Amino acid sequence: MADAATLKERIVRGDRVIGVSASLTATKSELEDILGRDSYDFLSSDAQHSPYNEERLVEFCGIANELGMPVQFRIKHTRHTYLTGNIADLGPLGLEVPLVEEEAEADEAIKWFYYPQFGRRSMGGSYRYGVGDMGRLEYADWWNDHGILCLQLESLKAVTNAKQLAKPGVTCFTWGPSDLTFDIEAHPHHPLKSVDDCVRHVIKQLEGTDVKVNFRNYDPALRDHYAEMGVTVFMERPR
Repeated sequence: MADAATLKERIVRGDRVIGVSASLTATKSELEDILGRDSYDFLSSDAQHSPYNEERLVEFCGIANELGMPVQFRIKHTRHTYLTGNIADLGPLGLEVPLVEEEAEADEAIKWFYYPQFGRRSMGGSYRYGVGDMGRLEYADWWNDHGILCLQLESLKAVTNAKQLAKPGVTCFTWGPSDLTFDIEAHPHHPLKSVDDCVRHVIKQLEGTDVKVNFRNYDPALRDHYAEMGVTVFMERPR
């Protein structure tokens, strides 16, 4: 299992990092079973396409913390980006914002995910990841160094805007292969013809930045295929 305090550092330096998906309704024994199937670094859970309430997210993150696993949580919608700080107060270490295309959306995510003086997130909440007995400034600095913010690229517009979206404060670009495929099908004359073309294009744009690609490969057998392109973070279903 990963040392959660260094997870962001490992991502930024390009280590291979593996996340595994789990339902918010999973019990502790179910999570133990999932985590026992491979060597994982974080749990990935979802509100975009699944039912969700705040109390259950707090409970899920608490169980994950007992098991030594940080949580990456995908929020409902891009328009909820202003809630990134509020949702982070409930226990995830990482947040994923879906359907990002515009610089303004990236700016809003960064603004509310991070504390001053980098962002504008409000201070408070006893369920925050890693808060312990740290004081206000100590925790703000800790979070700004360790919190993981992911923007999901799900359209050709997002892919071609990747360089502009790769702002300080963005840790990873995640992928929605299905929705991106819809957009590729809607633009048959676009020079990027496949999800793999888009991955290669984005990785090329990210040269010289600290932003990494976090790909939903789902199947562990596909790790090496995407690693050869330069993907370093993977999100998979349990084996």
